[in-house]
Amino acid sequence: MKKTLSVVIASIAILLALPSRAAVNVLACEPEWAALAVEIGGDKVKASSATTALQDPHRIEARPSLIARTRNADLLVCTGLDLEAGWLPILRQQSGNPKIEPGQPGNLEVGSLVPRLEVPARLDRAEGDVHAAGNPHIQQDPRNIAKAADALAQRLAQIDHANAAYYQARYKDFAARWNAAIQKWERQAAPLKGAAVVAHHKNMEYLLNWLGMRSVGMLEPKPGVEPSAAHLAELAAQLQRQPAKMVLRAAYQDGRASQWLSEHAHIPAVVLPFTVGGDDQAKDLFSLFDDTVQRLLDGAK
Repeated sequence: MKKTLSVVIASIAILLALPSRAAVNVLACEPEWAALAVEIGGDKVKASSATTALQDPHRIEARPSLIARTRNADLLVCTGLDLEAGWLPILRQQSGNPKIEPGQPGNLEVGSLVPRLEVPARLDRAEGDVHAAGNPHIQQDPRNIAKAADALAQRLAQIDHANAAYYQARYKDFAARWNAAIQKWERQAAPLKGAAVVAHHKNMEYLLNWLGMRSVGMLEPKPGVEPSAAHLAELAAQLQRQPAKMVLRAAYQDGRASQWLSEHAHIPAVVLPFTVGGDDQAKDLFSLFDDTVQRLLDGAK
């Protein structure tokens, strides 16, 4: 009996000493993809974002702490479409992590998987920060997130084949809930169809296209160029002839220009979370769009 007990104890000790399968370490370039990794990966992944909702995703500093996180990543999930062109290549180079290089299973760019808006016929730097592959702010349309979820589930299964069935089951559950939510948001947002808006930057195009809204002006005279007093005055005069319902900006953008236009054109200035964490309500992907649709409806009243 004592010998049997000793064998059992020894076996348990050996099992405890064996290294367990570590969670897949997912580094997302933007908060929406980190949130999606949690939805699909559950407790099999450890997901974090290189940026926050209060940062401009075009302009991030490749800090040593971020390089270290990149070095330890099993899977890098980014938008691509040149959104991270100013900082991501530095992170990859400095991290020395071969798993996340383009073309490897550990590198997933979701922007290439969705229909793109505003792909320029020609490139001219005089036109401002124009992206050669099209507008990169794809997360503003939940239908694009659905496509990204499918690709992410497949990529996680490829990297962590032992848990492939787990990822597929979570994806099917997410897809069912997400498709139902899209139908709900589209019903709620029906009154917004055709509504004219002014945006700070050309980062709302996917949202407006999804909901059938119209952009009639930009606070930025060219993408990436901050609005001048003269441009804002011209925009206010334009809105006298071509009214808009509201002026939009993302949570990370300076609110002074939109507030000025709001006061002079007598339309509400609406701040949208833009991504997960953009305000206290946008805690995950579902609440992000709950909050976004509600803010637009409130602004259109």
